Amino acid sequence: MNAEGTTERVLRLLGLLQRRPSWTATELAVELSVTERSVRRDVQRLRALGYPVRAAAGVGGGYRLGAGTRLPPLLLDDEEATATAVSLRLAAGGTVAGAGEAALRALAKLDQMMPPRLRAQVRTVDDATETLIGPGTEIDAEVLVALARACRDMVRVHFRYTGRDGRDGERTVEPVRMVTTGRRWYLMAYDVDRADWRTFRLDRTRDVSATTWRFQPRNHPDPVTFVHQAVTAAPYRHHARVRLRAPAEQVRALVPAQAGRVEEDDDEWCVLIAGADDLYWIAMHVARLGFDAQVLEPPALREAAGHLAQRLAAIASTAASTRQDSQP
Repeated sequence: MNAEGTTERVLRLLGLLQRRPSWTATELAVELSVTERSVRRDVQRLRALGYPVRAAAGVGGGYRLGAGTRLPPLLLDDEEATATAVSLRLAAGGTVAGAGEAALRALAKLDQMMPPRLRAQVRTVDDATETLIGPGTEIDAEVLVALARACRDMVRVHFRYTGRDGRDGERTVEPVRMVTTGRRWYLMAYDVDRADWRTFRLDRTRDVSATTWRFQPRNHPDPVTFVHQAVTAAPYRHHARVRLRAPAEQVRALVPAQAGRVEEDDDEWCVLIAGADDLYWIAMHVARLGFDAQVLEPPALREAAGHLAQRLAAIASTAASTRQDSQP
């Protein structure tokens, strides 16, 4: 095989090692359509480039990509380079503590290495982009990295966590995925002590330490849906379901992910599910959407909407009377 073909195969090997925690030589040989001897040679090539490929002998052994002592070269195609550069620019105003300065340093290095056509493409995207919301709650970058590695390596982690009630405690979990709403980061994990799935806000998480206990993946809910349900309903005193006469996609465009979730109903209607500590808050925001609405639950939301309508009518009546009295 020529040098170009070998390079392509080594890159495929790197992609496989990044895809899951461990591979046997036989599995890699089948994926790459080569012999196990060729796999061993390609592993040595990756090591020579600075990628720390670990090998374990015996039953259950295999190859895995470990943490290295230096950063190896990165090979990015045009789409990856553009996505990386745009993400670094956004990270300058992000929610990870200390990420802004580090992102700018990394962006300066990447910008210097990019060809002129890609540099112009990135700047075009950046010039056309504005951030609508301000930065959310900052989290410790070390917490983010430690949990990301634990999700990848499927190892249990210990950490200290402050709950909604302000109580501080220790948790042992099997992490699955991190989800961000744009303003906050959440971890979806299996809580070992409570024997159930839980979500954890990363800004309330500290002293994260990975164990050597590797766990087998469990059947789990979809992380995005699970976190979405948790942050839009579970923390609140009141949970509401309201039918809206509008397509679901149209309502989703108006309701932020952290404020509520929208489910399909039929061609003309959808259902908004939201939580709040104040029913008047829900009634006000449903009214602001401007669609015909039917309260499904709770019944108290109808009463709150009626009281709110009376208050608004009284305000409008007072304003009209004031204008009439002021006329000569």
